[in-house]
Amino acid sequence: MFGTIRKHQQWLWAIIITVIIISFVIFFSPYSKMQNERRRSDYGSINGEKVTEDGYMNAQREVYLRYFMMTGRWPDENAQRMGFDPDRETYNWLLILQKQKETGISVSSDLAIEKAREMITQFQRSGIETPGQFIQQVLNPKGFTADDLERFVRHYMGIEQLMASIGAGGKLVTPQEARTLYQREHQEIAAEVVTFSSSNFLASVTVTPEALGEFYTNQLANYRIPERLQVSYVKFPISNYLAQAETELAATNLNDMVQNGMERIGTNYATYFPGVTNVDQAKARIREEIIKGRAGQTAFRSAAAFATPLMEAQVMKADDLAAHAKSNNLPVAITAPFERSSTPPGLAVGPEFGKAAFERTPEDPFAGPIRGTDAAYVIALEKRIPSEVPPLDSVRAKVTVDYKQYQAIQLAIQKGTQFFNTITNALAQGKAFDDAANGAGYAPIKLPPFSISTRSLPGDIEDKVNINQFKQLAFSLTPGKAGFEPGNDGAVIVFVKEKLPIDETKLIADLPGFTASVRQSRMQEAFNNWFRKESEKGLRFTPVAQPKAPPSMKSDGTAKS
Repeated sequence: MFGTIRKHQQWLWAIIITVIIISFVIFFSPYSKMQNERRRSDYGSINGEKVTEDGYMNAQREVYLRYFMMTGRWPDENAQRMGFDPDRETYNWLLILQKQKETGISVSSDLAIEKAREMITQFQRSGIETPGQFIQQVLNPKGFTADDLERFVRHYMGIEQLMASIGAGGKLVTPQEARTLYQREHQEIAAEVVTFSSSNFLASVTVTPEALGEFYTNQLANYRIPERLQVSYVKFPISNYLAQAETELAATNLNDMVQNGMERIGTNYATYFPGVTNVDQAKARIREEIIKGRAGQTAFRSAAAFATPLMEAQVMKADDLAAHAKSNNLPVAITAPFERSSTPPGLAVGPEFGKAAFERTPEDPFAGPIRGTDAAYVIALEKRIPSEVPPLDSVRAKVTVDYKQYQAIQLAIQKGTQFFNTITNALAQGKAFDDAANGAGYAPIKLPPFSISTRSLPGDIEDKVNINQFKQLAFSLTPGKAGFEPGNDGAVIVFVKEKLPIDETKLIADLPGFTASVRQSRMQEAFNNWFRKESEKGLRFTPVAQPKAPPSMKSDGTAKS
């Protein structure tokens, strides 16, 4: 059961660092709960079990971690435009965790360690060699903690176990069915291509003021500047509280805490502290992190005490932040304008800062304390800068580049279409593809054999068209025929010479692994069908299942932002 996770948290020391050392990060995670911050009062219930704020926030952090592990980037506005809904994904995750708990699924420490290491290896190309580096360089700057990683790994593996249980029926794949599917996916073809690249036509594009103006007008949405925001803030840096923290800890058991941390790390201190070469240096780093952790707590409490009078005022005005700060001899600063999906330049904060900022209104102007990685913040709404379309003159250089690129692509597609008509007629007359292409001034590129399961193609083909669209076109053609595919950077003409025989020896060798992958896919499908039914029932009383109210309208008849 998941109630045993904390008892077995020791597994994490094998890959990260003692919880004492990371306490600074925990207390300053911008994703963690913010005192005095007004959130939604009701998170709903799942199958009759009330969703708590802490449970929701923890689940959302895990959802963000899962997205990052799957894509290598953090979710942003573009991810949401592509269908990623953080709120819905969080409630889906909570439902799955509830089902894990009901079925008694638990994950051993050894399996969790192995899975964590496996996940982190995918970032080695970015210079992340150790779990410690992953925590420090990837997670901490975004406000995520070792606790977040621990929960995510265990829950992720629990989902795998749940999927295996629910999707057991999907394992039924006969040998003949697997063989047929393998043949379909690994049947290779020999083909040649002729590509038409926009770069070959850029020099021939003529830009006139009239054409540029028309292009700009038609593409206004691409140049619109999103709504931006400025907030004033009072910062409570951890560095201001380091001396106090050191004095307090020195009067207690600081040396014992350092020694305990050292014992947990053992001789692998270089893994956790890159550049550290001996025990004394490791102890110094541990001591430093423990002091930072205590200072972080004190900074947060100071920020909370400062924010309380502002939050409790009968009438709240943004200007009160400056007056309150002045009475406390604290400086006030104002951020540069920033968008909803970004963070203010120069501040070491996570997405929660922007989220809290954009939720502010003139009637509810304050938020905080908000945790950053080096300070706590109390903010007030300063200025909203509405979304706007910049005049052409201010973006003329970018519009010109975009226009020329667009026109070059259209010329490439046009030239490809003309050649395709020529080659189609030549093939119909019995001419060879190579001869017809060379005669028209194009040198065909001979591709290595590829199949539906091929994941990449040589040359610049994938720069011109989507590989899946290309494969779909190629495998729809009979040998001796050609096809045309326009794309984002030009066009491709593919000629299928022949279908190649299946390598029986390779088939026999690959079939066991292929069969296992088919079973996994069908298990996933069975699990998805099960989860769809469970979510219809279990998430009925959560915010994501409630109809959204229509936007309120301004006096001019437009929707409020």
